[in-house]
Amino acid sequence: MADTESLRQVVHSRARLSTWFGIVLLFALFGVIVLAVIGPAPRESDYEQTRAKKRMENLKTSREEAAKALSTYGWIDKNKGIARIPIERAMELTVADLAQQKPAPAGPIATPERQAQPAASPSPAGSPQSGAAQPSVPPSAQAPTSPPPQVVPESPSPEPGKTP
Repeated sequence: MADTESLRQVVHSRARLSTWFGIVLLFALFGVIVLAVIGPAPRESDYEQTRAKKRMENLKTSREEAAKALSTYGWIDKNKGIARIPIERAMELTVADLAQQKPAPAGPIATPERQAQPAASPSPAGSPQSGAAQPSVPPSAQAPTSPPPQVVPESPSPEPGKTP
């Protein structure tokens, strides 16, 4: 019985080895086939060159169509009576039309409203306080001040004849 057990172990170990060897051999065969197919193929890219030529042709045709549309007469919508004219003729007509018009005076310039300044600003550290006696200075010697900003009430006041 011992002989049959050792014989089974030898067969199983050889089976594992032959399985791995077969897998490696298949990968090598696949690699050789791939190299045989891809190897002689040219390395340059004709596909990109043909795409570049096609793009250049498309660009050329679109520029020719745009130049034709800018330099010829044609209907845009015949039912509505809309036509196109060459750009040079359109510029001539526009200049002639603008030359006939008289310049219009400019409208009034809107001035920004004055913003309300804060009523009480903090005094600097070296200036006298409000409770301290201040020397009297005649009004003519004081610096000119701007008039106080006008305050507009936010809610309408009641009419003189009506009281709430």
